[in-house]
Amino acid sequence: MFIPSLTDWNIQNILLRMLVSFFLGALIGIDRGVKRRGGGARTDAAVCLGAAMVMITAQYMNLFCDGGTDISRMAAQVVSGVGFLGAGSIIVSHHQVKGLTSAAGIWICACIGLAAGIGFVDGAILATLILLGGLHLLPFLESRIYQHSRYINLYIEAEDGRATTVLLHKLKEDGCLIDMYDVERPKTAGQSFTILATVRIPAKLKRDEYLENLCGVPGIVSIDSL
Repeated sequence: MFIPSLTDWNIQNILLRMLVSFFLGALIGIDRGVKRRGGGARTDAAVCLGAAMVMITAQYMNLFCDGGTDISRMAAQVVSGVGFLGAGSIIVSHHQVKGLTSAAGIWICACIGLAAGIGFVDGAILATLILLGGLHLLPFLESRIYQHSRYINLYIEAEDGRATTVLLHKLKEDGCLIDMYDVERPKTAGQSFTILATVRIPAKLKRDEYLENLCGVPGIVSIDSL
């Protein structure tokens, strides 16, 4: 361990655990806030400090209450219970799911807080550094890898049901592998049919040119790649 043991029960260690958990949570939250994502500094700092407090309380009960208590049980309740905060940060908009990374960040903040709360500050700091490094590095790796992917998500608006059938036949004729094809009928007259599809384009077809080609299908209003 890089840091001397903080598991001993004294006021200095307890205060340091609380401060470390609050700082690490705020650090993760600031990183999310700079990107204008859910789970900002105040939310993540509060979650991390709260989780640390649960572990400190569990240790107190184990040391000073008759019969003690199972510390792991209290930690398990935090890990499962913090899910309601994560669920609140997930938004489905325009057939896209947003906020999953923010939800995962809130959850790992609770885990980091639990580690700091029990005195495992080394692990809490290392997890924070790995998380922040990964959040900044992985988007670049994803963009490099995904640009060579033949799979695309399509959001399509069609004039009527016949156009959706024609589009489906064209995709099959062109050799596209259809992984998912969902058609949503309009609820009121005058609105367009919407199609959400995941397809694999053959290597012989260029992605951008093929999307322009699909726009020429009779009855197709617009096509966007998600």
